[in-house]
Amino acid sequence: MPVFDSRSFKDHEQVVFCADKETGLKAIIAVHSTTLGPSGGGIRFWDYAAAHRHVAPGDIAETRGEEDAIYDVLRLSRGMSYKNAMAGLRLGGGKSVIIGNPRELGTPALMEAFGRYIQRLGGSYYAAEDVGTSPTMLASVAKSTSYVSGLDSGEFATGDPSPHTALGVFVSIQAAVKHRLGKTDLAGVHVAVQGVGHVGLYLVGHLIKAGARVTITDIVESNIEAAKALGDVTVVEPAAIHAVDCDVFAPCALGGGLNPKTIPDIKASVIAGAANNQLEHEGVQDEDLRQRGILYAPDYVVNAGGIISVEAEVHREKVSDAEREAKVLRIGDTLATVFAASDKQRRPTGEVANEMAEEIIRKAGEHKNLAAE
Repeated sequence: MPVFDSRSFKDHEQVVFCADKETGLKAIIAVHSTTLGPSGGGIRFWDYAAAHRHVAPGDIAETRGEEDAIYDVLRLSRGMSYKNAMAGLRLGGGKSVIIGNPRELGTPALMEAFGRYIQRLGGSYYAAEDVGTSPTMLASVAKSTSYVSGLDSGEFATGDPSPHTALGVFVSIQAAVKHRLGKTDLAGVHVAVQGVGHVGLYLVGHLIKAGARVTITDIVESNIEAAKALGDVTVVEPAAIHAVDCDVFAPCALGGGLNPKTIPDIKASVIAGAANNQLEHEGVQDEDLRQRGILYAPDYVVNAGGIISVEAEVHREKVSDAEREAKVLRIGDTLATVFAASDKQRRPTGEVANEMAEEIIRKAGEHKNLAAE
């Protein structure tokens, strides 16, 4: 699939394909925009061909997986540009994907090899943790590049961003519930959480503490057990979570879960979760949700807490936990603005948020050009 013809390509500045025969590395780095600052975004390590292997021969499955990886990295990197713009950060948008099973291929040697590719970009892209990668893997990347954020140690290290991401999701749910349901707290509000990994688990803790009723699911049993240890939760099968009769549906797993198959089954009044790219098709599914009276909180606004947490690390600044938390808490105010504009214009929240982000980037670009003249 040609990059420029991909439906997720939109004015990307740079797309780099990386391969290292010795370690088996196959990766893509996409820099969408550096207008607001160096691009920041996580390293996603995922076996994209797995979904095709049961329906296609090996070579075809691998080819389709690579096409999915291109689509994913392009869309995710653009989402990072919008996320960072809406969060008021001095960061542009970038993302990277490593193709393959991280349990089989995620060796220190492979991560170091990938770090060398990041280093070649000279600071236009700063990597962080994402699905399939861990702080330990980031430490390996950091052995061969200085352009890494979210590290556990070092003078400017900010550590695991997951707690900040989860806090952002929590305040987003509060803002959405207030707007859609008119409730100023979450006591008795029923929230269905899809995925209780790092972020989802922290979110469950916040919800239980706030008095919410919580239903969960995950494909990993140890994650389920960890969530149950936090308090009273109801567990359902992964295929049933989107259809739970609840107030809020919080997707905190992989993207694409809001699609023609799932949307007709959704009974929640609010959708607000940590997953990236929840809408299978932007501008289509968010309008479907609006027509059904479901308030969709744009995912890249909701899940900005993690990148807010590591911004200071990118700029080599020391910022207190209280200062970072204050920025995360402002996500609720940003969403309130998006919701109000959506109601006034009678347009989908995702479409409204995209235009707001693009306007922020456009104005910054104009200012940058004037300063250079």
